[in-house]
Amino acid sequence: MTKVMFQGIAGAYSEEAIHQFFGSQVTSVPSASFAEMFTAAEAGEAKYAMLPMENSIAGTVNQSYELLMEHDLRIYGEVILRVEHMLLAPPGTSLSQVKTVRSHPQALTQCQRYITSQGLIPQTAIDTAASARYLAQSPEKGVAVIASRLAGELYGLEILTRNIEDFPFNYTRFFVLSLEESPWAQRCKTSLVFTTPHQPGALYACIGELSRRGINLTKLESRPRVNRPWQYMFYLDFVGHYKDSECEAAILGLLHRSSFVKLLGSYPAATTPVEQESVAPVDGSMNQEVSR
Repeated sequence: MTKVMFQGIAGAYSEEAIHQFFGSQVTSVPSASFAEMFTAAEAGEAKYAMLPMENSIAGTVNQSYELLMEHDLRIYGEVILRVEHMLLAPPGTSLSQVKTVRSHPQALTQCQRYITSQGLIPQTAIDTAASARYLAQSPEKGVAVIASRLAGELYGLEILTRNIEDFPFNYTRFFVLSLEESPWAQRCKTSLVFTTPHQPGALYACIGELSRRGINLTKLESRPRVNRPWQYMFYLDFVGHYKDSECEAAILGLLHRSSFVKLLGSYPAATTPVEQESVAPVDGSMNQEVSR
């Protein structure tokens, strides 16, 4: 069975992304850190790795971009996961009994309105899934956790309230990584990283290689270069496959104008959700309470 690595423990949102992309007929292999995951995948301990890149609310996962620069895994696919936070508690717990809620700091932040509306005391934990596992192993009166539906199922916790995130447009973008190159698809994206000479108009000239060929740029982000203060690298996504004639010409032009280029991969583009829901009201009335 195909093995897919992810950072965290069983029930993490990265594991939900694995199921969304591959289905249930895979083996999810947890890893203690992103760095360990990269090393193990490069050594062939798993065929793929699932890497979170950015969240529509919290922004970029900085370490992910740094590891893509340091390692040779290629981007094989893209996943856009709808993040659905659940309030979980041991069986028999009612919502009215809950006084304290634990989770990863980012999850607590993303559910701040609900936490405040319920008068709950937030406590930080190292991980969403880890907080669920610990509560299942050592139940505490009046304590609930925020984690995924999958974590609740794995650790035998009940869902007290579904979808308690403040905003309904909470999505995380993941890259599926592999030593293999992804096959060409009808709808592809390409990701790469480059640096520019320190001269006026250098970035403008680099981006112009795509613009003049009608290539759609979908993301451009600068990141500081490690050990080189005040120097930056640019991470870029565009529509198309690097073997397409216009894309290939644009990359060659970029090579001539930049100081450094690393192709991270061309891969089938995920369907980007078109979020039509309005922002959740402050009173949390959009949340669906399951039990009290």
